[in-house]
Amino acid sequence: MANHWLVKSEPSAYSWADLIREKQTAWTGVRNFQARNNLRAMKKGDLVLFYQSVTDPSVRGITKVVKEAYPDPTAKEGDWSCVDLAAVKPLPSPVTLQEIKGEKSLAEISLIKQSRLSVMPIAPGEYERILGMGGI
Repeated sequence: MANHWLVKSEPSAYSWADLIREKQTAWTGVRNFQARNNLRAMKKGDLVLFYQSVTDPSVRGITKVVKEAYPDPTAKEGDWSCVDLAAVKPLPSPVTLQEIKGEKSLAEISLIKQSRLSVMPIAPGEYERILGMGGI
């Protein structure tokens, strides 16, 4: 069974539109140990929510892991990893951070509890609820 994840990106660095245009990307630049360990736990086929932070913070779409963790080529030093993600589909309606915070069933989601973490696991029920809120 696939696991579920959420990755965050500032649109000025890498946006959902960038991923749609490119279809696939290496998820590089993660420099937090917990987020790195989450990347290393991802398996090919795992489903990943793409969350746009800072400007209009919201879940924008679904991606999937197409290549498991390997050394991050952007790291000049240290033991950092990245994965390759491919776009699956956009949510018909982006799910805003305000909507997530207002949903009781998402009160324990890592996005709220560990708001600065850029790569986090999402429980199956949380994943399904966000998809439902986004029109899927």
